[in-house]
This record gives sequence, C-alpha cells and structure tokens, in this order.
Amino acid sequence: MERNVADFILLFVVLLFSLSFHEASHAWTALRFGDDTGYLMGRVTLNPLAHIDVFGTVLFPVIAFLTGWPLIGWAKPVPVNTARLTDVKKGHIYISLAGPGSNLLLAIVFFVGLKLFLMNQGLAVEILGGFANPAFQILRFGLWVNVALAVFNVLPIPPLDGHWVLYHLLPYHAAQVFDQLRPYGFILLYILLLTGILSYIFLPAFWLINAALR
Repeated sequence: MERNVADFILLFVVLLFSLSFHEASHAWTALRFGDDTGYLMGRVTLNPLAHIDVFGTVLFPVIAFLTGWPLIGWAKPVPVNTARLTDVKKGHIYISLAGPGSNLLLAIVFFVGLKLFLMNQGLAVEILGGFANPAFQILRFGLWVNVALAVFNVLPIPPLDGHWVLYHLLPYHAAQVFDQLRPYGFILLYILLLTGILSYIFLPAFWLINAALR
C-alpha cells in the first residue's frame, strides 16, 4: 500500500504539471491570436495553482485512486473570447489544438528520457542511486499520462478540444446541429468509458509506444 501511495503521489505531480502545461498552452496560443483573456487571468504559467479545479484536478483523482471508480478529471478551462481573435476560425482551431499538441510534445520528451533510461539502466542507478526508481516512474507516468491526455482531448466530443476543431471545420448548419450535443458531452464520454470503447481508442497509441520502447 505504501508503494501504491508513493506511486500515486508521483502520478499526481506528473498529472498536475501536464495539465498546467496543457492549459498554459491554450492561453499562450490565444494571446498569439489576439485574445489576452487567459493572459490577464494569469493562465500563461506552469504554476498549477492557476489551473487547478478543486473537484476535477484534486478530488476526482483522489477518489478514483481510493475507490477504483472510473472518474474523469479535468483542469480549470482557459476562457477564450472569440470576439478578440484576429481570425476566429483559424485562431480557435489553433487554440484548441495547442492543448493536446503540448501534451504530445511532453510525451515525446518523456519518451526520449525513458528510452535513454532503459538503455542505460546501470549508469542511471549509479548516478541517481535511491532516486533511480522515482525518476523511472516519473518518466513512465509522464509518457503515458501525456499520450492519454493528447489522444483523449482530440476526441470530437464536448467539452474536449477536438469538438471545437470539428465545429469549425463543419459547414455552418451541420456545426449548429453538432453544437446541440454540448450539454450531453460528459454523458457520451462516460458511455465510452464504461463500455470499454475508450480503451480501444487509446490502444493503437499505447501499442506503438510499447513497440518503440522495446
């Protein structure tokens, strides 16, 4: 149990950092396209305190760890004022993709770190000593968490980032019909989760990474 708690603490730290990077990327990209709303709210930062949602970021992960319940967590979303964007369609698409794109970037960094660790385990243990295992766990958690966040957030389901991308790519009337799904987004996500369909969506990415690590 002690090791599980220690692993959960490391996983939680990695999750906080990854979510903070994700939300800060949204705010930074919005600023590039003319909307300083997130910037003025202090969201262009890696400080997790600026991005934490008490329920989605803290309470839900803790409850999921203690009970094993399949709870979907979240960070505080960065508000976007589309009226301030220099190009609404292009800007909103890029802002939406910035979140999962940032997680993909982190996944690559963690993958390279983990691959180097596995190729040089003896040297890593010699240099890091007792910190070798926590370092390995951080690299492993960082890789899987960020791959999961990248894949999950590009799904075209409200309120995920992918739904805004699809919304702007659809013809106007189709986009208005699609927008009616927004109140039911979490229900659709839990259907995917509880039926196991979500795991099949992640499977190709996880298989490729395992193959590359081997």
